[in-house]
Amino acid sequence: MTQLASRGAGPEATTLRPFMPSAGQAEAASADLTRIRYGVWLIGAAFVLVGTVFGVAVWQFTAASDVVAIVGSVTTITGTLVGGFFGAHLGSAGKEAAEAGRTQAERAARVALGKLEPHAAEDLMQVL
Repeated sequence: MTQLASRGAGPEATTLRPFMPSAGQAEAASADLTRIRYGVWLIGAAFVLVGTVFGVAVWQFTAASDVVAIVGSVTTITGTLVGGFFGAHLGSAGKEAAEAGRTQAERAARVALGKLEPHAAEDLMQVL
């Protein structure tokens, strides 16, 4: 990817350079990859567990109601745990996105206030 390094009054003032993520962005990407990795392992383990329980239940019991009861019990617990895992991670990702948006809006407000004349900025700060 390339990123616009500066804006100027001509084509010679515009330079392109590779995009280098900041330390915070690299950390967030690493955390997201870790979440995805754990999620994939969790889903895979859940499928293996349910398949194993189903195989053992079919092998041990002859009545369909017994198989359904055992497999249903295991899938209920497994689904609850997997859903809780992903729900917690989606909630934390939403919180991170909200905090990033708040920080960006705060920066934009400070830049905008910095461009105003001092007395106009003081009047605006009193209103806010």
